[in-house]
Amino acid sequence: MNDILKAIAERNSCRDFADTPLTEEQLSTLVDAALAAPSARNLQPWHVIVITDKALIDEMDADGMKVLAAQEDKSSFEQFTARGGKLFYNAPCMFVVVSDGSTYAAIDSGILCQNVVLAAHSLGLGSVICGMARIPLGSSRGAEFKKRLRFPDGYDYTMAVLVGTANSGKEPHEHDMGKITYIK
Repeated sequence: MNDILKAIAERNSCRDFADTPLTEEQLSTLVDAALAAPSARNLQPWHVIVITDKALIDEMDADGMKVLAAQEDKSSFEQFTARGGKLFYNAPCMFVVVSDGSTYAAIDSGILCQNVVLAAHSLGLGSVICGMARIPLGSSRGAEFKKRLRFPDGYDYTMAVLVGTANSGKEPHEHDMGKITYIK
């Protein structure tokens, strides 16, 4: 099996990060992988905000958990509490992907995020594609966070990737062949 197929097969979503910050070389490699992502008509409708300010990540995390705790349906809050009480799993780095909302922006941003997680795996790092950054970015402090993250004008949150050294590993999920239809 070649390296790319091996990375796809072995990669899993990390939800338990060590405090270890990423090196400049690791960050540079991940940024290069992100920017290598293809996009429809090469419009590159994204902007990537790389956060390594752990205090800011933790502040957004606490705000997001506060929002979840205040919801009538406590299931999400309880799920994150059971996983250690951290929306961002103590990740030392967050790639926040914002996009211009154009037709293929969400798809193109997803491809970019997949490049980041596969590159992270190739570097021996853990990662998880995370939609939960939408919670603090949509909270009463959302405008403040967007300003601090320097969202470009006309761009909105699309998704995020958390990256860091994994404290623990797990097996990748099993393939559900019921999700595949062959037309021959």
